[in-house]
Amino acid sequence: MSNAPVNIAFDAGTLLLENLPLEKLPIPLLRQIKYDERVSCHRCMAHLYAPLVLALRECNSAYKDEAKKFAPLKLKLNTDFLPRQHQQEALERWKESQCRAVTALPTGSGKTFLAVQAINYLQRPTLIVVPTIDLLQQWTGVLEKFFNMQIGMLGGGSRDIRDITVTTYDSAVINMEFMGNRFAFIVFDECHHLPGPINRTAASMALAPYRLGLTATPELEYEGEQILTEMIGPLCCQIHIDELEGNILAPYETKQLKVELDNDEAIAYISNRQIYLDFVKRNGINFQRKEAWAQFLGLCARIPGGRKVFNAFLEQKRIARSGRAKIRKVWDLIISHKGERIIIFTADNKTAYLLGRKFIMPVLTHHTKVAERKEMLDFFRSGKYPVLISSKVLNEGVDVPEASVGIIVSGSGSIREHVQRLGRILRAGNGKQALLYELISAGTSEENVSKRRREHRAYKKSSFQNFKRRR
Repeated sequence: MSNAPVNIAFDAGTLLLENLPLEKLPIPLLRQIKYDERVSCHRCMAHLYAPLVLALRECNSAYKDEAKKFAPLKLKLNTDFLPRQHQQEALERWKESQCRAVTALPTGSGKTFLAVQAINYLQRPTLIVVPTIDLLQQWTGVLEKFFNMQIGMLGGGSRDIRDITVTTYDSAVINMEFMGNRFAFIVFDECHHLPGPINRTAASMALAPYRLGLTATPELEYEGEQILTEMIGPLCCQIHIDELEGNILAPYETKQLKVELDNDEAIAYISNRQIYLDFVKRNGINFQRKEAWAQFLGLCARIPGGRKVFNAFLEQKRIARSGRAKIRKVWDLIISHKGERIIIFTADNKTAYLLGRKFIMPVLTHHTKVAERKEMLDFFRSGKYPVLISSKVLNEGVDVPEASVGIIVSGSGSIREHVQRLGRILRAGNGKQALLYELISAGTSEENVSKRRREHRAYKKSSFQNFKRRR
């Protein structure tokens, strides 16, 4: 057996390992290490750097670290602001998890400042990964203010990598093989995006021994939870909307409003939905199964009359989402909340543009250009635009603290989406009372969709007033 120290090197998002004492390593780690005949040594993904080093230390194996390319920083916070109790609690739980964990805090409760505290605590080069260009710019401005230094930006046309850098998930995926060993700490904002098959490579190719995941909605399927645990760490702290209501967050109320379809629309809805349901039943399609949607589309494409069925499916959905009675109710709500800042949410761009044309109001979708998008948000914050209409762009990551009224015209059955939309109007303000309306077309499938997406404690807060926070 060789007494030579283990040599660890970084190579395109992986670690090259020479003289590895395989017999001393724990089996779960060993299973993720492979021998690479091309370079005559072992190799593993870069995210295993921390557990590997700890395992080598545990078995008293000497090693030479040529992988990491970072050193301690000297950072100083440029603020007298002290963390609130929930932020301090989250920070301590993260520290207790060896600085590798996910924290779940509601939108508007200061997730960004929690990350700032963590960066200041570690004093190490840090990469912050965010899902959108808006958040890229937002995080950069906040970090420059708190640390009084220039912050790097990677994404949205910028390529400036510094000791503290903010990047998008897309740019991180593309560039991590080149920069994955430059940062000791990596923060994944809106980390529920990470488990996707492409996004997760941004985490697996990063060496960073310290990791923090931030989200307001950690609910994932089992596989997604496992990926977050492996790539970031366990969920160490979860604080809910109703626990911070009236103090950190604005007091809020949710109202479900059912509206009846006009007679002609009701007849058309029933007719088109029956065509769709008969087809589903006749072909044994079970939408409880993941592959059911692909099966439905495939059959519509192959079977004679399938196009008619698919068009019927689309038409019944359109009627439920944007019936004339809903449009009239939206206008009634806008009038009744005159003087307040209102966000209107839809499930699709077509409905959003329909409302925009009907009421001559600004519409923000993923098609909106960056400059126009910034202008819309600035005008909304200033009050020049009292109403913003959007499909899914405003679901997360956009800071609009002035908004106090939300109107959900249509949406998916996703609990996460519903909670995110509520979160958009909950940032506290002087005397602010937030109100979220959910419009439902009575007698349609929207009633069941609404029931599914309201299965969250934020919509049942009266049952949890004395809930003790999970530790």
